[in-house]
Amino acid sequence: MSGPRRVLAALVAGAATAAARGGLDWQPPGGAATWTRTNHRGEPVSLLEGPAVAAGVLAGVLVGSDRPRAAAAAAIAVTGAGAFGLVDDLREDASTRAKGLRGHLGALARGHLTTGGLKVLGIGATALAAAAVAPPAGGAAGRPLTRAADTLASAALVAGAANLLNLLDLRPGRALKAASLAAAPLVATPGGGAACAVLGAASTAVEADLAESDMLGDAGANALGAALGTALVLGAPRAVRLTSLAVVVGLTLVSERVSFTQVIERTPVLRDVDAWGRRPVTPRSGTGPAT
Repeated sequence: MSGPRRVLAALVAGAATAAARGGLDWQPPGGAATWTRTNHRGEPVSLLEGPAVAAGVLAGVLVGSDRPRAAAAAAIAVTGAGAFGLVDDLREDASTRAKGLRGHLGALARGHLTTGGLKVLGIGATALAAAAVAPPAGGAAGRPLTRAADTLASAALVAGAANLLNLLDLRPGRALKAASLAAAPLVATPGGGAACAVLGAASTAVEADLAESDMLGDAGANALGAALGTALVLGAPRAVRLTSLAVVVGLTLVSERVSFTQVIERTPVLRDVDAWGRRPVTPRSGTGPAT
């Protein structure tokens, strides 16, 4: 992939994210209240960033891929993740006790389909379609059984990355920073178009996200994660893909028992990176003097 095409992917993703966000803000579908949630400070925050970022990433991967199959794979992955994430954002049943991947799968096993369960199934299906469409990369071609195994592993990587990035969307800027750090080393690979789309969309969205007026929600975080997973599928050797899948699965399992936020707050380097650009937490009234 040429350098100019990578730059174009980032620029188009950033511009499309800004244009989509402006259009949605001008006339929010269903009204502004439909998209308003309460953040960790108890303050109102808009979910409109999510679909805007998903649209930006989609635009970026379409212009940034120099192979039709690569563009199709990335578009399928991003569209599916963003769409099913949006359903969960807007239609989630707040009364359900199903939380996390284990909770939604457990509910599904009992015959109850939550919006989270629908998202798991939907993103899994579109990730599988994306992996099947994607051109072989780094030794993925070979015997039919080998190709089938690689396709399943790639689908798991795309879906797992979409879910994992969403788990980080608990504080302003966290998921965007993580996505950007993960995308940077992929820019020079054959999956660089998707990686640059992530960087372009994230750079546009981060200001409002850090200002705590916007948040990614499932739609934005899932779309970014799916794009990162697709970038790995398109550009990384099999060993790297399988290692990445193992890391994604391991962190997802750990998240069921360990709070990422608590780990970050206890680790100085992670805490500093996580807090960069964010408003400091001010003590509540009556808890003591400000420092």
